Amino acid sequence: MIKAVLFDLDNTLIDFMKMKKMCIEAASSAMADSGLKMSKEEIEKELYKIYDKYGIEYEKVFQKFLKKAEGKVDYKILASAIIAYRKVKASFLEPYPGVEKTLLKLREKGLKLGIVTDAPKLNAWMRLESLGITDFFDVVICSGKNKKPNSLPFRKALKSLNVEAEEALMVGDWPERDIRGAQKIGMKTCFAKYGYTKGNVKSGADHEIEKVEDLLKIV
Repeated sequence: MIKAVLFDLDNTLIDFMKMKKMCIEAASSAMADSGLKMSKEEIEKELYKIYDKYGIEYEKVFQKFLKKAEGKVDYKILASAIIAYRKVKASFLEPYPGVEKTLLKLREKGLKLGIVTDAPKLNAWMRLESLGITDFFDVVICSGKNKKPNSLPFRKALKSLNVEAEEALMVGDWPERDIRGAQKIGMKTCFAKYGYTKGNVKSGADHEIEKVEDLLKIV
C-alpha cells in the first residue's frame, strides 16, 4: 500500500526546460541588442555549451560566456542579459497544469508528500515559494553532492516521512536518476513522460503518466 509520494521538482512539477529556453533566448537577444558582435543564435549556442559543461543551474554562465567571447566581462552587456533572464523567469515560472489539484487530492487521500531534487537548495525553495505549493510537502530533500541516482537523498526522504521504501512512490522525468535511484532501494516508480524532452525512452518504471492528474489513477 502506498503511503507516500515523492516528486522530482524540475520537469515533473515545473516545466523547467521550457522556462530555461525562454530565459536563454531573452538573454541572448538582450546581449546582441547591447552591442555584442554576435548573432542571437550564436550566443544561444555558446550558452548551451557552457550549461552542458557546468550544469543547467550554473549561475556564472553569462560571465563565463563574455570572458570567452570578448576576453573580459562587459558589465553593460552582462546587466542586460541578467535583467532579461530574470524578467522572463519571473513571469513564466508556474506549475504544470493540474499540479495543485493533484497535490490537493493526494493530501485528501491521507498521503504524505515530499520532494527529492538535484536543484540547489535555495533555488528549489524559491521555486516552491514562487509557485505557492510549499505547504503541500512534508519534506524537501535537495541532494547536494549526493545527486540522484545516489540512494542517500531517497533514504533521507523516507526516514523523514517514516515510511518504508515499498510504501513510497517516486515520480520523476529522468529514468537514469529518478527511476533507477528509487528502484535501487525498493521504491515503486512512476515516469512523468510529459516532462521528458529527449524523445522516446524505455523508462523501466512501474507506471508511466502522460499528465500529472494521471497519478490519481495509480494511488
